[in-house]
Amino acid sequence: MAVKKEADEVEIDFLKIFGLLWKNVLVILLVASIFCAAALTYTVFMVTPKYEAVASMYVNNSSFSFGQTSFSISSSELSASNALAKAYIFILETRETIEEVIKEAGLNYTYEEIMNRKMISTQEITGTAIFKVKVTSTSPTEAELIANTIVKVLPTRIEEIIDGSSVRTVSFAIVPAHRASPSYTKASVLSFVFGAVCSCLWIIVRDFRDRKYNAVITGADDLSRRYPDLMILSVIPDMSLKSKNNYYSSYYGSERKRGKKNENKQ
Repeated sequence: MAVKKEADEVEIDFLKIFGLLWKNVLVILLVASIFCAAALTYTVFMVTPKYEAVASMYVNNSSFSFGQTSFSISSSELSASNALAKAYIFILETRETIEEVIKEAGLNYTYEEIMNRKMISTQEITGTAIFKVKVTSTSPTEAELIANTIVKVLPTRIEEIIDGSSVRTVSFAIVPAHRASPSYTKASVLSFVFGAVCSCLWIIVRDFRDRKYNAVITGADDLSRRYPDLMILSVIPDMSLKSKNNYYSSYYGSERKRGKKNENKQ
């Protein structure tokens, strides 16, 4: 990575960054694969799969009343039916309705457990008088049982509260054949991408740190490469080098040897 600091500004060469990453592509792939394998292993063995069962109901009414106030609404008026759907959903989520569902289905849950775990959710179908009831559970048969029990209990509850109004079942829930979560593919892809991004950032930061804080000049060529605008006037030779091509080291080395021989003769 080429980073040039001039007048307190840092210039980053993205082409050099790409080259740096490409040079370490095997490291990046290895780290990403480790992240992917770890996430997939955790998802498969540690995360409990959940299943969803869905039933749908249709808002049907001709007239209804709240207390002493009566209303007359045509079933063709979808806006009014949508308002009724919201009221039906509210009735569904009340403690009395949920406890009746628990009793009817013979469940070992409390109202708080079902609501805190968000086992029951609803969804209005835009532009229609239909709403869906979705039940999420770790057991596919339990999810189907709760959803169909709601379909059985809710109409009676609505008739007790709203006069002249009812719901009809559009579709019953079936036992889900596949888990709704977690998604092994999603976990693998996200963890692989996360591992690749982390390794790329680590490589870039390490290279930048090494060049900024550990900028050791190894020679005249290194100095010229890092600062091409500067002119090298002279070079101090390293007397400790024993290369034959180094005139100074060979000369002074031979002088030391001759000095030692003269001492031995004396």
